[in-house]
Amino acid sequence: MAKDVSSSTSSDVPLQPLSSSGARRKEESSIESTPEVSSSGPGTARSQPRPPSPESPVSRLRARISLFGHKHDEGDNGRPDDAHSESGSEYELLIDPNLPADYSQRHQALPRHSLSSLDRHHHAGTRPKTSLDAEAHEPLVGAEAGEDDDDDDDDDDDDHEGEEVEDSPYPEVRAAVHPYDDPSLPCNTVRAWTIGLALIFLGASMNTLFSLRSPNISLGALIAQVIAWPLGRGWARFVPDKDIRVPLPWFGKGMRMGLGIKKVRLALNPGPFNIKEHAIIVVMASVSFSVAYATDIILAQKVFYKQDFGLLWQLFLVVSTQSLGYGIAGMMRRFLVYPASMIWPGNLVSVTLMNAMYESSEDTDPTVIGGSMPRYWWFALVTAGSFVYYFIPGFLAQFLSSFAFMTWLAPESPVINQLFGYSTGLSLLPITFDWTQISGFVGSPLIPPWHAIANTMIGVVLFFVLLASVLHYGGAWYSQYLPMSDSNTYDNTGKPYDVSRILSADYTLDVEAYNNYSPLFLSTTFAIAYGLSFAAIASLIVYTYLHHGKTIWRQYKSSTTEKPDIHMKLMRRYKEAPTWWYMSLFSVMLVLGFVTVLAWPTNMTWWAFLLAVFISFVFSLPIGIIQAVTNNQIGLNVLTEFVYGYIQPGRPLGLMIFKTFGYITMSQALTFVSDLKFGHYMKIPPRTMFMAQVVATTFSCFIQVIVLNYALKNIPNVCEPTQTDHFTCPGGRVFFSASVIWGLIGPARIFSPGQIYSSLFFFFVLGAVTPLVIYVLAKRRPKSFLRYLMAPVIFGGAGAIPPATPLNYLSWGIVGYIFQYLIKKRHFGWWSRLNFLTSSGLDLGLALSTLFIFFAFTLREVEPPQWWGNEIVKGTMDYRGDAVQTVMPPGQTFGPAT
Repeated sequence: MAKDVSSSTSSDVPLQPLSSSGARRKEESSIESTPEVSSSGPGTARSQPRPPSPESPVSRLRARISLFGHKHDEGDNGRPDDAHSESGSEYELLIDPNLPADYSQRHQALPRHSLSSLDRHHHAGTRPKTSLDAEAHEPLVGAEAGEDDDDDDDDDDDDHEGEEVEDSPYPEVRAAVHPYDDPSLPCNTVRAWTIGLALIFLGASMNTLFSLRSPNISLGALIAQVIAWPLGRGWARFVPDKDIRVPLPWFGKGMRMGLGIKKVRLALNPGPFNIKEHAIIVVMASVSFSVAYATDIILAQKVFYKQDFGLLWQLFLVVSTQSLGYGIAGMMRRFLVYPASMIWPGNLVSVTLMNAMYESSEDTDPTVIGGSMPRYWWFALVTAGSFVYYFIPGFLAQFLSSFAFMTWLAPESPVINQLFGYSTGLSLLPITFDWTQISGFVGSPLIPPWHAIANTMIGVVLFFVLLASVLHYGGAWYSQYLPMSDSNTYDNTGKPYDVSRILSADYTLDVEAYNNYSPLFLSTTFAIAYGLSFAAIASLIVYTYLHHGKTIWRQYKSSTTEKPDIHMKLMRRYKEAPTWWYMSLFSVMLVLGFVTVLAWPTNMTWWAFLLAVFISFVFSLPIGIIQAVTNNQIGLNVLTEFVYGYIQPGRPLGLMIFKTFGYITMSQALTFVSDLKFGHYMKIPPRTMFMAQVVATTFSCFIQVIVLNYALKNIPNVCEPTQTDHFTCPGGRVFFSASVIWGLIGPARIFSPGQIYSSLFFFFVLGAVTPLVIYVLAKRRPKSFLRYLMAPVIFGGAGAIPPATPLNYLSWGIVGYIFQYLIKKRHFGWWSRLNFLTSSGLDLGLALSTLFIFFAFTLREVEPPQWWGNEIVKGTMDYRGDAVQTVMPPGQTFGPAT
């Protein structure tokens, strides 16, 4: 789309490419040095060489950001005015997803800065004797053919003062990712694989077990990142330095059919534990720690439908659904990994923490809080503080977790509990002192950019506060007989829907029994959530076409000739994982999926399976673009349920399988793409990344299936609501309910014209029109806030409501405003240095504290202290879930008969 560049800034000059180093200078500690990078080309604007600055890296970063259209604000000393340099419309425009697709400056090489101020980040120790990364890396040649000969004079300078490197054009990336690489660091080592596989076993087994518990507890990749650090350092110190020969599968020349077994010489101790080995372990944890979506199918089938197809079918199902997305990820690399504009903000937290863990020295900045200590010390202090603090709202004084004091004053008032309740209400006073409530459903508010948070908050306020109040108190959908906000289903007496009354012997819909029982009713926010999911899908298609259509087409046509950024240039050292690797794995998983669907009585047809895969493939790119920019992913679960509910109604098991292949294949593909971007930032060889991801994913599938079956067999009364240790299977129960709503009863009886919730179809139109309206208005007023509005995030950003509540999102938005707008604007030095570390520390401390409380207190049946602060929250209608305005007398019903 065309857009006047000069009109997009607050100054009269267009944005200029950024010249920055973003690196700290320190003494080189490695025997071998990294080849310097030179990347200027014909017509490239060059910055003037500058002498090394004694200023802190934060000061230099702030000075670099001031170059964006604020040159006239600089003082005589060349430093920008703090009131303007720390943020501004030019800076905010950098993370604006509405930047013109044909903005030429983005595709030019950036001005370069002196290597004299660059921290090479080498690690002490000699180069390892043996590594599986035995690839012949050619030196990185930054200068292209036809480059000016003036650079030759710089090359002759022994001090390399004239050589310069470029940096990312995005401040978030510059603040987190180093613009250089050390190719001598091994990552495909015995140590990395051993630690990675051990952590996979620990994380996958524990998360699978705890997924059956309510509330569940999970170990994330962040915990693996922290645990791997002492394990790797201990390995480097205590494991003997010797070589072993191991027979391994091998691809390449000299092998019959290109494949065979080759004895490979491996080093048990390849030297100091390095940042690239650590990154590989984190990638393995990232793809394996999350519990497979398909395990909920197994739970629903075995526990609620009383069906069991056996262990082999379960393995086929889990492996195929988890790994089918690799093929899509391989095809999407050129669009979602290689371009610098695809930032993937969530990865910046892990990259920042990783770099902090390996900083042996750094400049300090005493002008900001925590600036006088190493960044990893700050992370340790925040982690320890978060760990200790959570004992207060999580165990000792639980009223601080949901400070809904209005419900304490009127515990039996339905309206007060509906408006101010934290569990089944709207939380109009969103007060919480619990990081779990703030980040539990949405993620840390310290990660996404402010415009993404603001778009999400617009959706929450408009739809889940204002619209929900109007509809609920206006009597829409018989809401006076139902709760304001929860994820349960109800019959026409206001009681929970009894699914057993409409199931036939073969677990299909008994139409006569359904007609004699009751239609299905939803809470107000639950119904709105379905409508918003329809709008999110429609708006996503229109938004992607308007804002990224030309970019996608241009990158498709010129992906091999487009000028890359510094990180892409550095990655050219390493051999790329061929596309045929990804497509071969995709073909194998596709066949495995066919076997899973057709070899057992799943009631799902072959063409429905292909349709599910097609849906995942089509939506991977547009949803990936949204996630890469905003850190928000729009789910396809409702769309797939909607589609299958119409094309093959009355088949609940078929719906669960269709939903998993249609939604999780896309979700897994974007998870793999996100990890590829992480490897891109960390400069991990692509072939090593491919191997680590595939092995970790497959290994975790076997672990999860085995642990799940063990738990179902050995835990007494598992999945029962009264299970003493709270192993009530909340995820499997919701999955089962969804299969009944969409697969058994079907959307035709709920959303079609003439049905109770048919008006929700209007959201499809609303979702398609809104991005077009925003686009037209933003074109007319390019300097207004309209350029930051993103319709898919407005409609789909709050997709976790319900079971999440407005309390979770409103508190998340408030904290996000403080850190991602106020602090970022007024104290950019602190934000660029410590913001992501603070987020990591809060998350890790909470996870460790939760695990401690579970093992030390919950499993030992140690109850929280019995006092007012823990009892006051339990006496409200909001807590009990019965905040309903009108309770039906026995024997009476509301709504239509069918």
